Amino acid sequence: MNRDPLDPLIALRPWEAPEVTSWGRLPMNAVDRRSGSLPLDGDWRFQLLPVPEAPVGGSWSVAHVPGVWTMQGTDDLPQYLNIRMPFAEFPPLTPAANPTGVHEREVGIPADWAGRRIVLQVGAAESVLLVHVDGRPVGISKDSHLAAEFDLSGVVRPGSSATLRLTVVKWSDASHIEDQDQWWHGGITRSVLLYATDPLHLADVTVRAAYSGDLRVDCRVRDAGGALPAGWYVTGDLDGLPLAQDTEFDRLNAEDERVSDFLGEARMRATVPDVRTWNAETPELYGLTVRLHRADGTVADTSYHRIGFRDVEIAGRDLLVNGERVYIRGVNRHDFHPLTGRTVSYDDMRADLTLLKRFGFNAIRTAHYPNDPALYDLADELGLYVVDEADIESHDHAHEIADDPRYLNAFVDRVSRMVLRDKNHPSVIIWSLGNESDYGANHDAAAGWLRRHDPTRPVQYEGAAKLDWAATDDASDLACPMYAPLEDCVAHARSGEQTRPLILCEYSHAMGNSNGTLADHWAAIESTPGLQGGFIWEFWDHGILQRVSDGRPVGRGGAGLCDNGVAAPGYRWAYGGDFGELLHDGAFIADGVVFPDRTPKPVMFEHREIAAPVRIEACRHEGIVLGNHQHFRGLDWLSGEWELSLADGRVRTAPAELPDLRPGQTAAVPLPFALPVDGGEAWLTLRVTTAREEAWAPAGTVVCLPQVRLREAVPGDLANRSSSARIEVDGDGLLVHPLLAAAPALSLWRAPTDNDELGGMALRWRSWGLDALVRKVADVRRDGDRVTVLAEYTAEVGVVRHVQVFTPVEGGVRIEESAELPDALADVARVGSVFETVPGPDLMEWFGPGPWESYPDRRTAPVGHHSMPVDETFTPYLRPQESGGRNGVRHFRLSAPDATGLAVVLDEPRQVSVTRFRAEDLTSVTHHDQLVPRPGCVVHIDAAHRGLGTASCGPDTFPSYLVAPGVHRWSWTLRAL
Repeated sequence: MNRDPLDPLIALRPWEAPEVTSWGRLPMNAVDRRSGSLPLDGDWRFQLLPVPEAPVGGSWSVAHVPGVWTMQGTDDLPQYLNIRMPFAEFPPLTPAANPTGVHEREVGIPADWAGRRIVLQVGAAESVLLVHVDGRPVGISKDSHLAAEFDLSGVVRPGSSATLRLTVVKWSDASHIEDQDQWWHGGITRSVLLYATDPLHLADVTVRAAYSGDLRVDCRVRDAGGALPAGWYVTGDLDGLPLAQDTEFDRLNAEDERVSDFLGEARMRATVPDVRTWNAETPELYGLTVRLHRADGTVADTSYHRIGFRDVEIAGRDLLVNGERVYIRGVNRHDFHPLTGRTVSYDDMRADLTLLKRFGFNAIRTAHYPNDPALYDLADELGLYVVDEADIESHDHAHEIADDPRYLNAFVDRVSRMVLRDKNHPSVIIWSLGNESDYGANHDAAAGWLRRHDPTRPVQYEGAAKLDWAATDDASDLACPMYAPLEDCVAHARSGEQTRPLILCEYSHAMGNSNGTLADHWAAIESTPGLQGGFIWEFWDHGILQRVSDGRPVGRGGAGLCDNGVAAPGYRWAYGGDFGELLHDGAFIADGVVFPDRTPKPVMFEHREIAAPVRIEACRHEGIVLGNHQHFRGLDWLSGEWELSLADGRVRTAPAELPDLRPGQTAAVPLPFALPVDGGEAWLTLRVTTAREEAWAPAGTVVCLPQVRLREAVPGDLANRSSSARIEVDGDGLLVHPLLAAAPALSLWRAPTDNDELGGMALRWRSWGLDALVRKVADVRRDGDRVTVLAEYTAEVGVVRHVQVFTPVEGGVRIEESAELPDALADVARVGSVFETVPGPDLMEWFGPGPWESYPDRRTAPVGHHSMPVDETFTPYLRPQESGGRNGVRHFRLSAPDATGLAVVLDEPRQVSVTRFRAEDLTSVTHHDQLVPRPGCVVHIDAAHRGLGTASCGPDTFPSYLVAPGVHRWSWTLRAL
């Protein structure tokens, strides 16, 4: 069937008409029609046309719906850009080449739908949707992240089949306001279904359930015939509690002549005694059923809702939930999947949210568009606060579009439809007008509609508030800055000029090995009135699983081809540029706290400890002081176990009985152990787990590991007993040792992290020549059994003098080192030793923080005795970089299965990494699949190591975590096992 050249939907060219947001589309509402619907997901006939005007041919392929065609074998592949548009045309124009997907299938209309109103719902389509039935035009919709509904009653016949065609135009005027930091795709991304209602139906239901237990339910009623039949009415109940008709509402409507012949309005009320309120810690939900009756009492329509009773308000500079000032421990989240792109299943969304709950997050910002409806149901159930964000981002042409009247309707349409859909979810506590679209009259118009329609929630928009955090007359009720320096936030909160809550909409950019200073941020937030939290950018690394052989996305058949963050052999995680696109922004798409397969990165464990609900406040003579840092919940849902770790390797455990503490309370509990008089440094850890099954975690799930040091380390003699063994060095003054394949040498370089590269540090280090320092031995002196080696490393800005003193000790050698950096070498990556072992050692055991990776500015891991295969110490960031560090290590062992190997004792807690890769191995490749592990271990022992920061998009690490010039000293002892 060729496309009719006179097709009015094509003739209108809606893809270049920003004033046209829809045609034939039904109003958005909050009545969930998924139950009892006819699902249309599955394989559809498919053609990809080069432009919307191209005729449809006779040759069809198959596409799965929901799904993007960019992940289903077409030549139109994913493309990643952050700010730039993927085409040069200015708004509202589109490129000449405009891929257009035609999806078609036959649909059997149930015979028992005769006389009923029949509606098509398309969950989401990117970016313009054109609907035809049997060749007849039905409607148009824009907004790639909200459903579109169309009344098909007049174009289908129950008991027969119809040909449904959904045409999706990829590029449009709407693309200019969907310029989010994500992959560009095209297709139908959420489920398609048909449902039927009685001609008399519920057009919308609005629920307001207050913390007090007062419930108000507003219903809007329509009839497909136009005029409402006489005598209709509504009833409702809340888990069996009947709702009462609001007769005063009816009386006032009648007096004010607000009774309509075609729009029915009814209100019901109830007061729930001893109401169980909703919050993110105890997400109590009730079942609300609303029924629409005909005059004879029969039920014409029903709507079911899971609702929560809670209040949200702003009091001064505090955001309150149920009257409590809550910390927002949030993350930004895209709808993403490495196999299906934009399509995410219910099970995947549940896995996303349960993982966030397990790691201490309590909030999500739906960056940067309304998410799949199921996510809000899950947030209601599991307990997560939601900032619901409209599908508006015009990053490349922000200020031009913000005041462009042609886009006025689009702004208001997108905000209003989001609110109309999601208004009954207790999890939604803040509305957002969008992201990175400057600020203009279009925002004010959308905010005006929103504030009138829903006065129960605040509205935020970073673009409105960014010029003046203390303003009170813009389109944002919160100051929600993006990557603002922490010192600026603290200064604002202490200035006396703050007028509204400050909650960062984005901070701590999680690109690669990142999220330095996260604990510092939270220490400031929790100690500074006026600061209330923020949202980490972001949840996912958006790596798409790609076949290396042909560079194609693997697609839906790729399940099982990844594990623990690593793609299987023959596959890799693709980022910008990996699909041959000329315009792209590289690995900037890999900036999440989880890998593409949802494996947590080390920062997740860091966040879990920062957000700990139970904390050790102090260790006093009366015992250990515990504090409840929750807002609403006691500690009865938690279990505890004490663990005492001594430096000499001894570990003791005992059950812990947690005190009965209300939020904010503290209490002292007795020490569980008598501290041994010997054993060296001693640490006491409280292992806190779920006492019973939670909706988001089975019983026994670790919640946090608060810790206190009971005894500091006693300075010891690294040498222990001296030895008569002879120290051997080669002609270059390098240590010769049977366990070492490469002798200890000075290291000032690390494989640059994404923050190092994008923050400009790596460029500076390369300009100094730190990645290719040439060592020149200046002097080798033997003094009895001791050997002193002076070496010089010439950088572009000066000479680094490195001294090593080797002294034999029983079973090994003590190595004392110093490095003198000239003043010009300010802020290097590290100062320390690097060496390589012979093949054999494959297990690392250490005393220090762990087991997860840590760095100087990301180090909340508890101190203890840890063990891990060497191959697992490395963190496989999508772009290989510095990885696998352990901060504060006191001593460690590397052993082979036969128990041979080496042990290292450090003079004080140091940054240590043990992996299979040299820095040059990591910098010479672009993807993890290109790495070739070395047979031995590459070991770094650092006297000083630079913090990670978040400079790829945000502030760098703090000055206290930089490596200064001058003299650095460190020493360590190497022994054979």
